[in-house]
Amino acid sequence: MHEIKFAVLGTGGIGRRTLEYATAKDGLTPVAACDRHGVAVDHGGLDVNELLAATEGNIASDGGVTAVKQSGETSGVAASSQAEPTETPIADIIAESDGIDAVLIALPNLEHDFIPRVADRFAEAEYDGVLVDVLKRSRVIDMLDDRIDSFNDAGITFVCGAGATPGLLTGAAALAAQSFVDIESVEIWWGVGLKSGYEDNRGTVREDIAHLDGYDTETARSMSDAEIEQVIDEHDGRLEFTDMEHADDVLLERAGICDAEDVTVGGILDARSDEKPTTTTVRVTGTTFDGERGTNTFQLDDNTSMEANVNGPALGYLQAGVRRNRNGEYGVFGPAELMPGF
Repeated sequence: MHEIKFAVLGTGGIGRRTLEYATAKDGLTPVAACDRHGVAVDHGGLDVNELLAATEGNIASDGGVTAVKQSGETSGVAASSQAEPTETPIADIIAESDGIDAVLIALPNLEHDFIPRVADRFAEAEYDGVLVDVLKRSRVIDMLDDRIDSFNDAGITFVCGAGATPGLLTGAAALAAQSFVDIESVEIWWGVGLKSGYEDNRGTVREDIAHLDGYDTETARSMSDAEIEQVIDEHDGRLEFTDMEHADDVLLERAGICDAEDVTVGGILDARSDEKPTTTTVRVTGTTFDGERGTNTFQLDDNTSMEANVNGPALGYLQAGVRRNRNGEYGVFGPAELMPGF
């Protein structure tokens, strides 16, 4: 495959690590990155080390909602010598999109229609390339499917839920299901230890808190950073989730693997430790063609970090999306419908 030039929307924890991880992958050149305060574009390839170093520092919040990097007197991406301050970062990326093969949307999706609305802007600009996200919410998939016609018209290949879960684990479940002619259940149980802690992953933690009993996306979005930290303190840093609204269910159903109601997702997030609080495991239970009931189990090694399990697959699915796009295949694809590149 020819070199892939890609952009990253959002330079929080996921966006920053995607840029860093791309330097270890062949065939990928990050050429643009933005946050809500700045945009950096270089079609010859960004100096990732400079960008990450310039934006390293404390994380502050606008109104207690949006996390932005701070460095000296300049906020976020604008601190980089490659960047410029802007009030229209997404529009600025779209204006440069003729030279961009793929765009990773690494933005919190606390508003259910936020990522679909971002996709609308690219479609309206007749962007003909790949959009990839790592969204978690099941209901967003229908919103993207409603846009298939506009994606086809523009020439967009949208790969949704392309992180760890949904993403890597969704694909693993789809493979494990091939042993069976009837699927009884898919159980996904994940463990995440935040290597860099809450301070560098505020958007991700806020999204996850919306899944706790007694919380939803509206309450999580309106909480201050102090209130988020209080929730973490109340749980001694370990947040446990059960029966999450996670897009693995819809994505496995649309791939024909099983019914969405047969999929359960839960896990434990430790916001204070590098160590995983539990082993990430996928269990697929079903009946084989000769009538035997069994369970296939897939586990991630505890030494593989959240960064590796999210950003590696995200870039792999990005590569797979570019292959589809260059073959003229447009529309919406889930991780169980295509395998990531390596």
